[in-house]
Parts: sequence; C-alpha cells; structure tokens
Amino acid sequence: MSRLSAMSGYPEFLPGQRMVEQQVLQVLRETFELHGYAPIETRAVEPMSQLARKGEIDKEIYVVRRLHATDEEAATGPDQLGLHYDLTVPFARYVQEFGGRLSFPFRRYQIQRVWRGERPQEGRYREFTQADIDVVGAERLADHHDLEIPLVALEAFERLHTELGLPAVRMRVNNRKLAEGFYRGLGVTEPAAVLQRVDKLDKIGADKVRALLVEEVGLAQDAADACLQLSQITSPDSSFVDRVRALGVEHPLLEEGLELLSTLVAAAAERVPGRLVADLSIARGLDYYTGTVYETELAGHESMGSVGSGGRYDSLASDGRTTYPGVGFSFGVTRMLAPLFARDALRASRPVPSAVLVAVDTEETRGAAEQVAAALRARRISCEVAPRADRFGKQIRFAERRGIPFVWFGGVEGQVKDIRSGDQLDADARRWEPPAEDLRPRVLTD
Repeated sequence: MSRLSAMSGYPEFLPGQRMVEQQVLQVLRETFELHGYAPIETRAVEPMSQLARKGEIDKEIYVVRRLHATDEEAATGPDQLGLHYDLTVPFARYVQEFGGRLSFPFRRYQIQRVWRGERPQEGRYREFTQADIDVVGAERLADHHDLEIPLVALEAFERLHTELGLPAVRMRVNNRKLAEGFYRGLGVTEPAAVLQRVDKLDKIGADKVRALLVEEVGLAQDAADACLQLSQITSPDSSFVDRVRALGVEHPLLEEGLELLSTLVAAAAERVPGRLVADLSIARGLDYYTGTVYETELAGHESMGSVGSGGRYDSLASDGRTTYPGVGFSFGVTRMLAPLFARDALRASRPVPSAVLVAVDTEETRGAAEQVAAALRARRISCEVAPRADRFGKQIRFAERRGIPFVWFGGVEGQVKDIRSGDQLDADARRWEPPAEDLRPRVLTD
C-alpha cells in the first residue's frame, strides 16, 4: 500500500493542537457573548446564483453535485449548490430569510468551516475555520457600531494574548468615506477604481500603483501623487487629521470620514493602548465596504498577513423592501493558528485532557480502578484507566508518554503520585484536587 500524503490546503491538527484551537474558540465565544452577540450556524451550501453574484470570487467556489447527476442536471438544475467561501454571503441570506423573526439591530457571531479553491500557501487554505461577528440594522445602523466592532475584536485578541499567550496584535484602520472624499476632492469620478489600485500597495509597491492610477484610471500625475501621499499616512493617535488636511484637499465626505476615524483611534487608545493605528493605506478592495475598514496582524509574524479584517457596509442584503446595513469583523482562526503550529510557536502542555492515570493492580480489580475514575470525573477531573494491568513502572511510563502528570494507585482511598517530582501522597478521590495549572492542558508558547 502506498504511503499516504497530506492534501495541500486542508490542514488537520494533532490532538494537542486541536485542544489549543478549542481554547482559542472558547475565548472568542466568551468575549462575543459578553457583548451580547448571539450564536448562529448556517448551512454549508448555498445556491450558486447567490455565491457567484459578486463575480470576483466565482472561480474559487467548490460546486456540490450528486454523484450520479446527469451533465444537464449539473449545469442547469435548480438545486445547483456550492460550498460557502466565507460567512458573509450565508449570513446575508439568513438575515433576508429570517428578518421578520429577528430583533434589530441584530448582533450575531458565527464560527464555522469555510471552503475556498485558491492556491494553498502559508495562511491561505482551501478549508479553514472563521469566526465572524456582525451588527446589522434594518434600514439604518448607528455610526457608533463602527467603533464597537473593532473594540470587541481587540478585546478578544487581547484575551488570547494575556490568557493563552498568543502574539499581540496591531489593528490598522481606515475609513472609506475619508478615502472617497479625498479622491472626490481631487476631482476623481471613479473612487472605487482608485481604491482597488491602492489596495495593491503592499503587494506591488508605490511606483507600480502610481502607474496603474495614471494608465488605467486616467488620473493626472499630481492627483496620483496625492493619492499615494494620503496612503502613506499612519499614526497611533489623531495627529493624522492634520496631516491629511495639510494635503490641501477638501470635501464634506472627507471631513465625515476624518471625524469617524479620529473618534475610533481615540477610543482604542483609551481601551487597548498601542493596539490600533490609523493607516490610510488600508483600502479593502471589496466594493461593499462603505465606512470604517480594519485589518489585523500578529506582532512578530507580519509575514502571515492579516489574521482578522472587516468593516462597515451599507447593504448586507435587501429584499426589495428593507435594506440591512451592518458592520462586521472576521477572525481567521485557521489562518492564525496553522502557521504558529508549523513553527512550534504554539502548543499544548500535554496532548490529552487527562490529568490522572488510574493504575490497575490486576484485571480482577479493574472495577476498583473504574470506581476511582468515576469519583474523579464526578468532580470534573479528567482521567483515564490504564489499558493493561502491567507492572507499575510500565504504567507510569505510559502516563509519561501521554503527558499525564499524576498516577493513582489503590482504591478511592489510595495514593497519588506526581510522576514529574516523584512525590507520592495518601489521597481520597472524593476530595483530592490537582494543582490548578494541571487540571486542564495549558497553551504553551516559545
């Protein structure tokens, strides 16, 4: 039989890595729910007509078809389906479908698998987990939610850093109103076209972006230079406002964007100092963003790119009668964790949940060992019973290989051994507690 090899783009985590992922997801869930976000889960498939309506990502959609479907059914069937490539498209459909039963503004979080047929590389996968939060209104949504979403996201990232030891983050923010107002103040009639080119700044550099603005968008050289000057402004405080105004461009939309962005930067400086900066190069080339936009990087791991992004959109969905504006943020859970696992920068203190291995004297007394395990489990202490009644030395080595810190000998009133220090004490399984740091596997970092 040929040796199996991993499928590129479909990361599978080992048990210890999966336990780290579960702790990360638990921190995210707790943070979201503390802020009143309700959990939802949508189906994995959506009609192709819904998934492909944006156009720019239709080549990356995985189509789902019945194995024995005819070619005609596969091409034209009304039930032609695809796997969702993000959580925004299914959420838009969900809001339309259940809008009459939801209370607005509707706050939701969603943690699910996503599938996208792109070229696999570090941080980019064909199957991955995302965690999204959104606040959606019916017809209108107050501007203060543009501040709320990134602050909730930063609170979650800060908890991952302080509680689990993940790298700290830096969130870079801009406002599409600021950028569009600036471009319109220059006389640009197609600001979206400028945004799409500026969005390539990190990938191709300023000279090539300038050439695109002149050759493809038709900007004059001085207007292209002004757009690039704007994109090079960055600041951890509100000083960016004066730097923008010093460029000499005026437009009401520009002033609105400056006010919104400076308010966010000031709020973040108070709540999570040092974690958010205004960066006017952030464009988020997708057309549906209309206000504040966010991108987040891990400090020391900037080569991984953004591990969380989002922004304001004026129309998540519309049923012809009601339009649903919103603000959202997406955490790239797999995008963040898989490279850290590959670099051994993140791992579990042990690869199993068990804190205790209950030794077995003989197979005839296995029942007594099971009673000990039951007493421990009744008090939420994870444990397992030794698989064989080997010599105690072998059972201890078995625990060592699994990373289990304690071995229990005897009945409910027996002895427990810390196999790391060698200490062995009398103990009662109905009362004994392991040290708090040994109760659950911990997340370890370099």
